[in-house]
Amino acid sequence: MLAKRFADAKPYLAPNHRDVVGLRLQGFEAGGPENQWVGLSQFLPWGGAGPDSTPFEKVYVVLEGQMTVIANGVETVLQKYDSCTIAPGEVREIVNRTNHVCTMLVVISLSARSEAMSDLKTRNAKP
Repeated sequence: MLAKRFADAKPYLAPNHRDVVGLRLQGFEAGGPENQWVGLSQFLPWGGAGPDSTPFEKVYVVLEGQMTVIANGVETVLQKYDSCTIAPGEVREIVNRTNHVCTMLVVISLSARSEAMSDLKTRNAKP
């Protein structure tokens, strides 16, 4: 078992994200998960990400606030404890269209080994 404390979580910079602080909770460390990565993102009002896509499946879980997710021309507003799955290669945009911080748990599947995963590991290896 690898237990990690929230107080020890390291920030990371995600490409094409704005007005957000991301913290790496699990992944890319010895003894940690090999097939997924878990982060906590705190989006300021009107912060967001995209539009873009990645080769990885992603799951978003809103823990506080609300987030508008735009995928395939459809806008969906996720509220506290709502979640969604973004398929590999699916273009998505997320925007916090409120005046409150939105906190989301982000889980990224790393089961498909690729050059993109190596790039993701490199970006997240440093605090």
